[in-house]
Amino acid sequence: MRAATTRSRTLLHPSTRWVSSQTAPTAGTKTPLPEEALHQKPKSPFYFDTGYALFAKRPSRPFPPPFLSPPSGSFSDPLSTHNRSRDRRSYVNGEMIRGITNGDDAVLVGENFIGANDGVGAWATREKGHAALWSRLILHFWALEAERDASVTSAAAASSEPNPVEYLQKAYEQTVSATSSPNEWNGTTTACAALLHHNVKEPSGGPLLYVTNLGDSQCLVMRPRNESLIYKTTEQWHWFDCPRQLGTNSPDTPSVNAVMDKVDIQENDVVLTMSDGVVDNLWEHEVIQTILDSIQKWESGEGGEASGDRKGGAGGGMLFVAQELVKAARVIAEDPYAESPFMERAIEEGLAMEGG
Repeated sequence: MRAATTRSRTLLHPSTRWVSSQTAPTAGTKTPLPEEALHQKPKSPFYFDTGYALFAKRPSRPFPPPFLSPPSGSFSDPLSTHNRSRDRRSYVNGEMIRGITNGDDAVLVGENFIGANDGVGAWATREKGHAALWSRLILHFWALEAERDASVTSAAAASSEPNPVEYLQKAYEQTVSATSSPNEWNGTTTACAALLHHNVKEPSGGPLLYVTNLGDSQCLVMRPRNESLIYKTTEQWHWFDCPRQLGTNSPDTPSVNAVMDKVDIQENDVVLTMSDGVVDNLWEHEVIQTILDSIQKWESGEGGEASGDRKGGAGGGMLFVAQELVKAARVIAEDPYAESPFMERAIEEGLAMEGG
C-alpha cells in the first residue's frame, strides 16, 4: 500500500485573500516518533510506503508552555533547565507530541496510521486561541490510542477489530483535559485519518483500511493500475465554509458525528489524506491525474533517488507524489484569477469570489 499525505491551507472566509508567506514547503517520508516507539511494530502484515508534503499560508505559531519549554533566559538560569530549554520538541503528559504542525493544521504519518487535521485558523484572533495546538493534540492522542489497542498491536488479539472512532473520542476527551485550566487554550479542528489493518473476518486476512472522518478534510483511495478512484470520504458541513469540527464551543463529538468506513484495498493502491487546501483548489479529476502523472514520472526516473524498485511509486515515490500534488494546489491557490472548486461553491452560495 502506498500513502501520500498532503497539507495546504486555503481561505478561511470568502472575503479573505490567500497571501503567500515566506514559509517554505516541507516534506518527508514519516513524521518523528519518540525513541521508545521506534521499535514498536503493528501486528498487521501490511504497511504503508509513505510520503508527505506541506505548505502553509502563514508560519506556525509556537506552542505555549507547558507544551513547549521556553528557551533559557540567561547563562545564570539553573543548569537543570539547560537540556530541556534547548529541546524545541513539544510535549504533553511527559510524552513527545506525535506528528508535525503546518500553520494551524497537523499531520501524522506512520507505517499503519496516517492523518490530517485541519485547525480552524480564526482562533488566532481570539484570546487564548490556538487551533494548531488542538489539531496536533487530537492527532497525537488518536495515534496513541491506536498504538495502545491490543487489536492493533497484539498478536494474541489478532481476531479483534480496531475501533478508530472510539480512539478519536478518547483523543478528543484527552485534548479537552490537556487544554483546560490551568493550561486553558481554545481551538477547533477537523479530523481525518486512515488506519491500515487486516480483514479479521476473512480467512485470507487481506488488507483493510479503516477511514475515519469528521469535517471537510478528505481521504481518497486510488488504484493506479486501473486509473480508478475506489473510495473517497464525504465532507461534513454545518453550512458553507463551516465544517463539522472538534473543540471549543462546537457541538460535534466523535462518538456522534464521526463517520468510519472500511475499505478493502490491494497492494499498490494509493491512500491520500488531504486538507481542504488541496480539494478547494483542485477538482477530483485533477487530483487523480496529478497522482497518475507523478507515479509515471517516478517510474521513468524523475523525482530523486529511489531506495529500491520504482514500480507503482515504490522506493520513495510517495514523497514525490505528495510534493507534486501540493505544488499543483499551490499554483491555483496563489492565482487570483484561477477557477477553483472553492470559488465554484462560493458562487453557488451567492458570494463574490475569484481565484484559489
